Amino acid sequence: MHIENEVKYDFSDVLIKPKRSYYTSRKEVDLERKFNFKWSNLSWKGIPVFASNMDTVGTIDSAKILSKHNTLTCLHKFHTAEELIKIPNSIKKNIAITIGIAEGLQILHELGDEIKHFNFICIDVANGYTEQFSDFIKQVRSEFEDKIIIAGNVCTPEMTEQLILSGADIVKVGIGGGSACLTRNVAGVGIPQLSAVIDCSDAAHGIGGMVMSDGGCTCSGDISKAFGANADFVMLGGLLAGHDENSGKITENKSTGEKTVEFYGMASSTALDKYYSDKKGKNYKASEGKLVKIPYKGALEDTLLDLLGGVRSTCTYIGAKKIKDISKCTTFVCVKNQLNNIFV
Repeated sequence: MHIENEVKYDFSDVLIKPKRSYYTSRKEVDLERKFNFKWSNLSWKGIPVFASNMDTVGTIDSAKILSKHNTLTCLHKFHTAEELIKIPNSIKKNIAITIGIAEGLQILHELGDEIKHFNFICIDVANGYTEQFSDFIKQVRSEFEDKIIIAGNVCTPEMTEQLILSGADIVKVGIGGGSACLTRNVAGVGIPQLSAVIDCSDAAHGIGGMVMSDGGCTCSGDISKAFGANADFVMLGGLLAGHDENSGKITENKSTGEKTVEFYGMASSTALDKYYSDKKGKNYKASEGKLVKIPYKGALEDTLLDLLGGVRSTCTYIGAKKIKDISKCTTFVCVKNQLNNIFV
């Protein structure tokens, strides 16, 4: 047993310190970045925000809206090859096909020649710390050398390096920080998201890889904090859920007229019953997510533009003309005395 005494921070524990800026309008801020990757020969240019690979978020209809604004979508891994093939080729470059170890490479093989239209493959598991996971990344890299591979989730520098050396271009960083995730309660595992991103991005950039902050963003300011912590990409779940383009069930309160939408984690009992009810080993799975009802939000495009507007506003406060400059211009100010909270 070992205890680390260094304080770790979540997004809610800090604010970004404003600085003198020459930029007065959000229009002056460039949110697009061009990326070249460690293993893939492909490049990509756009706004480095991903919709999460949850079945109430990462849908094909969501991808059509997000791609219009040159942002990205990790589709949930329960789409069929037939559904993926029907996606317009014009937006496939902004879509990641999600696979897990259990499903293996079957869906990628079923796509056949159509795989050429997709740039990204996301290898997604709840626990990215197994040797099996690293070996699977190596296998995917060997078969799909040209693809941009995203892999996760982990939350420590050492494993971030391991996944990159195994063939991942982008590592998903974050365990237990999502609004529909219960891993920190059920398993007692995780690291506060801001510190995880800072530590893992430093490790990744040292060997030519990249990180995606996954989980913990509750508002546009948190997206900016993730970029300030040196994340290359930011993945959003709850913030992009609850819209017309998502697949969550909409219910209306007859007395108030208020509409709510179901949103749940992919490790929740709801998702386990939906996708794994007849599979061997289900009895060994613990529910590490929850089902929540969130307010119905209408059109996804309106929310997306509002969130991106918040990031633009951050840039004008700290003097960052480009999104890639946010980390260079960021100084975090602690707003909670965590040490006192712990030891009092």
